[in-house]
Amino acid sequence: MADLNVVTFRPDPGQYAWTFGGVEPLMKVRPGDIVELWTEDCFCGKVRSVEDLASEKIVFPFLNPQTGPFYVEGAEPGDTLALHFVSIEPARDWGVSTTFPLFGSLTSTLRTVTLQDPLPEVVWMYEVDRERGVARYQARSSDYSVELPLSPMHGTVGVAPPNLEARLSLVPDTHGGNMDTPEMRAGTTCFLGVNVDGALFSIGDGHYRQGQGETCGVAVEGAMDTVLIVDLVKRRTTPWPRLEDDEYIMSAGSSRPLEDAFRIAHSDLIAWMVEDFGLEKLDAYQLLTQISETPVANVCDPNYTITAKAPKRFLPGSDVYTGARARLKEMAATYSAEGPYRR
Repeated sequence: MADLNVVTFRPDPGQYAWTFGGVEPLMKVRPGDIVELWTEDCFCGKVRSVEDLASEKIVFPFLNPQTGPFYVEGAEPGDTLALHFVSIEPARDWGVSTTFPLFGSLTSTLRTVTLQDPLPEVVWMYEVDRERGVARYQARSSDYSVELPLSPMHGTVGVAPPNLEARLSLVPDTHGGNMDTPEMRAGTTCFLGVNVDGALFSIGDGHYRQGQGETCGVAVEGAMDTVLIVDLVKRRTTPWPRLEDDEYIMSAGSSRPLEDAFRIAHSDLIAWMVEDFGLEKLDAYQLLTQISETPVANVCDPNYTITAKAPKRFLPGSDVYTGARARLKEMAATYSAEGPYRR
């Protein structure tokens, strides 16, 4: 593959990162590198049957193992890291989901305290047919089953936070982290503000599919083979995670209560419309009010996440971050035609 530098990395269990920040990098990569990665599922591969309870297999806080961090040469605070997802492919023929005591959007939690008993811990196993692109849901209390289309994504993508902080891999915030947005799929470019030298990005928490909101707190979790391209936009700040695909620009805001996450996502998207599309702030506010699409990413993590989306067809232009996505898509097309990675 002429002019393409491909880096392949598969972590050993002892190399997983459990936080963003506070972890030494596993290796260095450069802007323009294509990185082929493997990520473990959120339960470290230890929940393999309906009899395996995560509460018995996993010792908190060792959930959501991350592959990384990776030191990006030349990345400095005040820059923006761009990660373009070329492919995200299930690495196993099974996935797992579960209810978890004191976790999820429709139960008592440690933050939303009521006198009702926690919901029971129940495991659902999903048979995955990678060739046909489906996962089979099987009810636990009846013989009902249905095939669901695979829609692979990464729940967790992030960089080291600022101010010497280390954030648990379960937490989403300005650094990215456990945003759990289904928009983080193949073909999406994610923009993250760099807070420390090298950026120190990690990814993990593969979902074979997930509904908006991740209602019970657990998607169809699975190990993932992922290919991404690393790029760097110098001297451009990005206060909250931003995403771009062929049709939309998007901002992910994370906070509690949920309306604050909504405000963050929309306010940041308006700022982006001012920065890269030349609109005046109130004009952007008015336009976004009429065109926005606002899926709820998750309402179960320590911070909730809202993804605000603006269709690019209604915006005056489409060149953002100095055309980073166009360059990355061209590299992705070359790699896909010639690259060694195949499912």
